[in-house]
Amino acid sequence: MSKTTAETSPAQDADAITPAHRRVIGLLLISAFVVMLNETLVGVALPRIMDDLKIGASTAQWLVTAYMLTMAVVIPLTGFFMKRFTTRAVFIGAMALFVAGTLVAALAPAFGVLLAGRVLQAAGTGVMTPLLMTTIMTVVPAGRRGRMMGTITIVMSVAPVLGPLIGGIIVNSLPWQALFVIIFPFGILALVLGLWRMTNVSETERVRIDLLSVLLSVLAFGGLIYGLSEFGNEAEGVSTMSPWIPVAVGVLSLAAFVFRQLHLQRTNDALIDLRIFASSAFSRALIMMAVINAILYGSLTLLPLYIQDGLGLTPLQSGLIVLPGGLLMGLAGPFVGLAFDRIGPRPLVIPGAIITSIALWLMALMFTAHATFATVLGLYLVLCAGLSLLFAPLFTVALSSVKDQFYPYASAGIGTAQQLAGAAGTSLFIVVYTVIGQGVRTDGGSAAHAVDQGAHSALLLAAVLSLAIVALSFTIRKPEPAEVAAS
Repeated sequence: MSKTTAETSPAQDADAITPAHRRVIGLLLISAFVVMLNETLVGVALPRIMDDLKIGASTAQWLVTAYMLTMAVVIPLTGFFMKRFTTRAVFIGAMALFVAGTLVAALAPAFGVLLAGRVLQAAGTGVMTPLLMTTIMTVVPAGRRGRMMGTITIVMSVAPVLGPLIGGIIVNSLPWQALFVIIFPFGILALVLGLWRMTNVSETERVRIDLLSVLLSVLAFGGLIYGLSEFGNEAEGVSTMSPWIPVAVGVLSLAAFVFRQLHLQRTNDALIDLRIFASSAFSRALIMMAVINAILYGSLTLLPLYIQDGLGLTPLQSGLIVLPGGLLMGLAGPFVGLAFDRIGPRPLVIPGAIITSIALWLMALMFTAHATFATVLGLYLVLCAGLSLLFAPLFTVALSSVKDQFYPYASAGIGTAQQLAGAAGTSLFIVVYTVIGQGVRTDGGSAAHAVDQGAHSALLLAAVLSLAIVALSFTIRKPEPAEVAAS
């Protein structure tokens, strides 16, 4: 097996990070901020895009869902990319895809081309988070990982929540195409900085990729998410097939995918090595993060529709509602990470889960057609306060629960589960929103009442799901070195 020597060796001092590694981490953080900002930038503009392109909510949501679904398919491949190619090559390739997709979306004359641009963007974005996580676990000493994960939380929390605000500001006075025109220079800047300053922090080896696993992952994830979205299309009368057909394809393909990985991991050729799930601490943290992402991204897609169509507010006001919550999550990140290093996860995760659940139940009850701007803003702020206590501890627990050689698979597994859950949550929330709203209209209810009831039902579903987070939070604890070795 051929190996390439890394350009920079791992930090020798147990308490220090080398300047070269700091530079790599900084560049990855900046780039991750740009691509993750783009992930939610479009959500607030969906009502405008729907009007301009004459499409329904169940079709428009694919601009969000397809983005996350593409990431769910691409992320498992990053384990192969990071073994086969240098850090520099993987970074430059990811940013080049993102820049190309942004340009296609900016020039898109129709929905199909716009969707293709979003898929290209997502292909680049999908590589960035696992690359960042694996790099952190490779070059950051164990005693500093909580603080570093707290810093990463700034990016992973603030960027997605700033997206609706920036998107609202842009579409309030400019066409929706400006969303991509404005983000394009930032992608170019990140690409140029990568060409100039990015170095390699890991070794490469000659590994092969199993194309059958890739095909099965596409059919599994795509079938499940497409089937969910078809329930919404069926309610609108534009469904092209029975939703149960793609769901069945997805379930069968997922079973085949798992069986294939179990076979390939015997020779270390799996797309995602499922031995990461031998750690119960990893599995519990992963489930919690998946449910959280389903709720977060489903809510971020639903809220603009409720705020603009139900409350009659502007895209800018829609974005302003989520800004304080994003800032809170970002500012709290480093402090939560520092607290994790000192007191462990449970004193953070348990109250975070309870606060999150309370916020969602209140949102389900109080987000009506007569809700005020202050009510929506206040409850969303409480939701973000709960989430801010969850992200950094869960990431750190999950990645600290597996052996070093499984970091690429663990980070890919986390990213895949998060994006798949986010896509499923978005589709599920929009399906509930569409089906309930269509039923209200069929019964002669007003458009505003239809939005009110649809949003209420979707948020009620989110509140029920949050109970799983609360239950699991009591099982989360910091893994001991002996447990990691045993797993």
